[in-house]
Amino acid sequence: MTISVGDRIPTITLTKVTADGPSQVSSDEFFKGRKVALVAVPGAFTPTCSARHLPGFVDKADEIKAKGVDEIAFTSVNDAFVMGAWSKASNADAITMLADGNADFAKAVGLTFDGSKFGMGERSQRYSMLVNDGVVEQLNVEAPGAFEVSSAEHLLSEI
Repeated sequence: MTISVGDRIPTITLTKVTADGPSQVSSDEFFKGRKVALVAVPGAFTPTCSARHLPGFVDKADEIKAKGVDEIAFTSVNDAFVMGAWSKASNADAITMLADGNADFAKAVGLTFDGSKFGMGERSQRYSMLVNDGVVEQLNVEAPGAFEVSSAEHLLSEI
């Protein structure tokens, strides 16, 4: 079942990319008491994700945070080392990277797709959500192949 507005984020362990290396964090702990803009992409270093999606949030990070968002986080079905390298290559210091290497989080929120025909296996759909103290306040899931409603500009217009 797909997560919806008003639902609580499921309890799952993610791998947070830190300056000291990968660090395990529970979703309960990560989202507790804060407003988080969570963005999911099919893959780090993939064309739309790298050319448009992440750069939009890097560019708009201050504006998003000025509207009361405590943290902006990106998640993808990649390991923490790939997510860390993507962050560095994209100058994305203002964005927290959450690796979902086994797609556990993507499966738990019901937002996966089969990327096997592209050699990618099971992946996260592209979406953005606003999570307030662990509860989904906004959810913007893209149609397959689209990039519109999960953009930084769209999320900003909804906050």
